[in-house]
Amino acid sequence: MTMQWSHATWEELPSVLGISNNSAILPVGATEQHGPHLGCGMDYILADILCRAVADEVRVPMLPTMPYGCSVGHSRRWPGTIAVSPITLINLIKEIGDWSYHSGVRRLFIVNTHVTNAAPLRCALEMLRSEHDDMMVCVFNSGTLSPRVREFHHADGDDWHANDAETSLMLAKAPEMVRKDKLGIADDPDRTAGLVFSHPVNRTSLNGVTGMPSISNADKGATWFSWMVEDLSQLIRQGLHEEPPLANSYFNHVHS
Repeated sequence: MTMQWSHATWEELPSVLGISNNSAILPVGATEQHGPHLGCGMDYILADILCRAVADEVRVPMLPTMPYGCSVGHSRRWPGTIAVSPITLINLIKEIGDWSYHSGVRRLFIVNTHVTNAAPLRCALEMLRSEHDDMMVCVFNSGTLSPRVREFHHADGDDWHANDAETSLMLAKAPEMVRKDKLGIADDPDRTAGLVFSHPVNRTSLNGVTGMPSISNADKGATWFSWMVEDLSQLIRQGLHEEPPLANSYFNHVHS
């Protein structure tokens, strides 16, 4: 039985949802510049391959991957970024969640691979759970799935982007995304330590990179990807059977 929502027919979806406790995975990525050495679709490619692996592992259907995200912070300095506004992303995810609900989804696992999608996704979560009393929604950010995943993502900069982690993951899982001849000249340091304001990338990076892609390799990437699959699968398995601590309705008042 397929775990790809887009491959299932309307007759098959109830059975697919039935084996997953009415759950679905929604991968959300972005299309944006990733320095001189990585393809602009890196975030959504990662979201897609990670969630495909996890969907098969945990037997939870995966909705089609969202290829656009809130990438406005990357500016227009470099070609390649196709951004949607925070409000647009909030509304898109809210409407996807609404339609998923009406198809039978009651547990929605949103998997985000672009850091600045996090705030709009949280807003969409708030809207969905306040409208659908029997729907549970969570947002997993791929770079912080677990302590070990966070450690390798942040090893070469807290404000990382197109760094060792992302480049190694692509070398392992989508090598056509990497321009190996550019790796030696792509490094650019994190300049954000100690700053009060959050600055757009045009004011923090010379080439759109933050980190050290020059030290990347496919072996590291394969290990790190396996950790991400394992740790995300564990979180989703836990969520498949989680119940709210209390069963109180969102809508009904307490009567004395």
